[in-house]
Amino acid sequence: QVQLVESGGGAVQPGGSLRLSCVASGFLLDAFAIGWFRQAPGKEREGVSCLSAHDGSADYGDSVKGRFTISRDSTHNTAYLQMNNLKPEDTAVYYCARCRSLFSFTSWGQGTQVTVSS
Repeated sequence: QVQLVESGGGAVQPGGSLRLSCVASGFLLDAFAIGWFRQAPGKEREGVSCLSAHDGSADYGDSVKGRFTISRDSTHNTAYLQMNNLKPEDTAVYYCARCRSLFSFTSWGQGTQVTVSS
């Protein structure tokens, strides 16, 4: 049974940092591309990042390039999203999911709330 469990969200001031974690079970993260998307109230889902399973390359949405970094820890079957220099517009529920691109996600978890506010 494929399961993804996100954690690490919270409230932070603009300019702050958070690291989101995504623990996978039922499959090996190494074998699949893994990524993050976010959903803010009243807005469309936005792809944040997608990390390839083949060559380790990562794609990022334009709004987070240079600020967010995705990574994978094979030992713990966990993916991470390091978020730096957070902005109020980053406020959303963040979901970890298998991905094919920034526009294609499947099998996401329950999500973790990120709130950026002064």
